[in-house]
Amino acid sequence: MVNRVILVGHLGGDPEMRYTSSGTPVTNFSLATNERWNNQDGERQERTEWHKIVTWSKLAEISNQYLTKGQLVFIEGRIQTREWDDKDGNKRRTTEIIASDMRMMSPRSSDGPRQEQKQEPVGVAAEGGKAEEAPMDAGVTEDDIPF
Repeated sequence: MVNRVILVGHLGGDPEMRYTSSGTPVTNFSLATNERWNNQDGERQERTEWHKIVTWSKLAEISNQYLTKGQLVFIEGRIQTREWDDKDGNKRRTTEIIASDMRMMSPRSSDGPRQEQKQEPVGVAAEGGKAEEAPMDAGVTEDDIPF
C-alpha cells in the first residue's frame, strides 16, 4: 500500500511553530493548490483546495525559519486523519499532510524575512535526513504549476 502526496502550492499564511511536551518542534501551515478547467460551455473555471501541512523536528524548524505567506513550495508527505473529542464532547476530525520533504520554489515575499537568515533554497528530507540545497525549480516548469 502507498500513502504518498505531492503538492505544489502557495502558503496561505506564515507557519506557526510550537513544541510538544517532550520538546519536539512541530510547525503547521496552510497550502493552497488551484485547479483550472473549461466547463461544458467552454467557460474557464477554477477551484482552490486548501491543505493543512504539518512538519516535525528539523523540517519544522526550517519551515518556520524560511517559509512566508504567499511563497511557492513543493511538499511531499503522507495523508493522516486524526479524530478527537473537543472540550464540549463533540467528535472532531481533521485531515493533514504530514510532510517528509519541503522545497522552496520561490524567494521569500518582499515583506522581508521572518528572521535574519540566509535566503538560499532549502530542501530537507525529514526523519533524520540532512538539509541539502534544492534546485529552485525542483524539476517543475511554470507550465506544470496549476496557478
